[in-house]
Amino acid sequence: MMQILRAESLKYRRTFTRRLVLSAPLFFILLAFLVKILIPQNLMRTWQLLLILIYNWWPVLFIPIGIALFAALVASQEKRAGNYRNVKVHLLSPSLIWAGKMIMMALHTLLATLVLIVAVLISGLIAAEGEVPWTEIFAGGFALWVTSLVLIPIQLWAATWKGTLLSMGVGLIGMIAGVLSAPKTYWIYVPWSWPTRLMAPIIGVHPNGIPLEASDPLRDPSAIPIGIGLSLATFILFTLLTAMWFQRREVR
Repeated sequence: MMQILRAESLKYRRTFTRRLVLSAPLFFILLAFLVKILIPQNLMRTWQLLLILIYNWWPVLFIPIGIALFAALVASQEKRAGNYRNVKVHLLSPSLIWAGKMIMMALHTLLATLVLIVAVLISGLIAAEGEVPWTEIFAGGFALWVTSLVLIPIQLWAATWKGTLLSMGVGLIGMIAGVLSAPKTYWIYVPWSWPTRLMAPIIGVHPNGIPLEASDPLRDPSAIPIGIGLSLATFILFTLLTAMWFQRREVR
């Protein structure tokens, strides 16, 4: 497995895919500069409002569309490199190759989340005032990363099966479904809603981007362990299921 991971890591070096994944969070630093310039000094500019903005946009837009695009680029890169011919040439297990891709994509989304946390801190120093909410920043970032893991096998399966169009289509539909279902009782059945839903108790933001009242039911912290547990379990489950699909596909 370590050899597979090293091989997968080499594929990402000096590629547009890696640059895109790691540079996406830097958008919020640019946004902070715009806030600094456009919002008058006499208006309230707090860390809470900044976190509500960033930790709502990231799960609503950047996670579903970003992972869909990430998976499409990974699948396209593999197709250009020979469409998994190395599996047959080197007698590698297709399921292990697939699992290696899952792990490497998860590591890159972790790196993107760490860049996001740094971008949040820099954005706050530029545009916000008051004490830095360290707990919310790191807890929110960790929850966003964990709850986004389940989307990786789903999107890579779609991209590998039918290409970029299906991957982006699934990501777009998932984005809409996630926003609509996040405040509902059935949010646990829609993986795209999990990152958005957990920002309600952690950051205090409604899935529609509006700050929540302290007494709002969406602030119930019991959603946090549920969302994290579901995401880890389904990430493993969907990785196994898609690995079995890939194994049969490549053995034929």
